[in-house]
Amino acid sequence: MIERTATIASTVGLHARPASIFAEAAGELDAEVTIARVGDPIEDAVDADSMLALMSLGMEFGEVVVLRTDDDSAGAALDFLVTILETNHDA
Repeated sequence: MIERTATIASTVGLHARPASIFAEAAGELDAEVTIARVGDPIEDAVDADSMLALMSLGMEFGEVVVLRTDDDSAGAALDFLVTILETNHDA
């Protein structure tokens, strides 16, 4: 399993537009990716490609999240998703 952490940079958090951008990118990957707050149990992670699941987490600006996948070849894909999360899509 590989993991990456990211800080939510969109000023409105992971809602509507930022969640849509992120979920679409995650859905285009061959790997299954989950997302959760850092420190939350792994069972609380949700599918990264589900916009509704992302929004249900209520992640706000500045929160740190962890992305995980069991696909050991998906490191570059996780790095790309981190870039999306660490971009302010509301600017």
